[in-house]
Amino acid sequence: MGYMPLTPFGRTVDAVLLKHQQAAADGSSMLSTVSKWDALRELAAARKTYGLNDRDLSVLQALLSFLPGKDIEPQPGVTVVHPSNRAICERLNGMPNSTMRRHMAKLVSVGLLVRRDSPNGKRYVRRYQGDRVAYGFDLSPLAVRFAEFSDAAAAQRAEEARIKQLRETVSLMRRDLLNLALCGAADYPEAAVWDQFHDLAHLTARDLRRKLGAEDLEALQARLAAALAETKRLLEPVFAEEPGTSDARNEHHYQNSKKDLFESEQTVTAAHAADTESKDETGSAEKRSADRPMHRETPPQPPKAPAPSGPSLPLRLILAACGEIQGYAGGAIRHWGDLLRAADTVRPMMGISTAVWEETKSAMGAAEAATVVAAMLERFSDIRSPSGYLRHLSAKAVSGRFTSAPMVMALTRRGAAA
Repeated sequence: MGYMPLTPFGRTVDAVLLKHQQAAADGSSMLSTVSKWDALRELAAARKTYGLNDRDLSVLQALLSFLPGKDIEPQPGVTVVHPSNRAICERLNGMPNSTMRRHMAKLVSVGLLVRRDSPNGKRYVRRYQGDRVAYGFDLSPLAVRFAEFSDAAAAQRAEEARIKQLRETVSLMRRDLLNLALCGAADYPEAAVWDQFHDLAHLTARDLRRKLGAEDLEALQARLAAALAETKRLLEPVFAEEPGTSDARNEHHYQNSKKDLFESEQTVTAAHAADTESKDETGSAEKRSADRPMHRETPPQPPKAPAPSGPSLPLRLILAACGEIQGYAGGAIRHWGDLLRAADTVRPMMGISTAVWEETKSAMGAAEAATVVAAMLERFSDIRSPSGYLRHLSAKAVSGRFTSAPMVMALTRRGAAA
């Protein structure tokens, strides 16, 4: 092009536009070509930095589609496309002309495009003695400012990664606060802060549904950190509890001890019986008759299963996690007897036979069995054979290896995360 115009046709001159054009002209000689799709990708990642939206980038993508080849030359006036407004709107799936021109003006004001208008304002290309002269939109700023776009995109990606990490941290802290508040309400109901921490956890879950910035997430993290510190201080006896002092661990240890003792007794009895038979065979018949005991020793009995104990969680916490059982109670559930009657009502509907139900109550206890049925009702669609599943839990309860507390707490966590 013999002369590159600086001012647009029929439009006022913008000082910012002239600044972008001068910067492109000064730095073009030291740069190499850039892939147009790489430039578009980096600019899309950094669009918030330049105040662009997806419609602006769609218009820019349509302009890039008119450029033959894959590369953009940094020299001004070399990479110029000259489509008509109608052709651009067709590439944009029928976008209105006025809307397209508004987004085009946004791209020009940001300095991503430079207007190279002809003397009459039309867009066209001419060849004079082998030289190509084009009037339209100059895309060279995309190549000249590619390093700037890349730095802005890297900064934006780092900020998004930081926000993602903050969201994960806040989500984990909220979950811990909710579970610790439920634990504190069950173990130390006299403290008045558990409802406050419970509300804070639920309000945080509601806030996380929105698209929060880094400052808002850091504020939530600070509030949750303070609440968790206070919760751990109040629950210090629980955290300081020595291993093996909980009821469940005592019960398991007691069961294993009885099992080992029974096996050792069987071994000693068998050895003693073998030794006695050896002595009887070597003695005389009269001696065997005299030494034979008058009564037969009773064989050792198998160890009895530990007596079923009631649920280790309060009734209100169980009802908060297992709300479906309320619909089968015929009224409000205020006592363990109400929960047991509701379980008796819903048990046949779940396909649990009477024999399995009686076996479960005998192995676990009535209150524990009712709690298990209420928990199974919450995830009934995931259980293929309720009777078989309940029989399996009964077998674990007989050996002292089952408690309903983990089932209820898992439902509580699932409800808090929903």
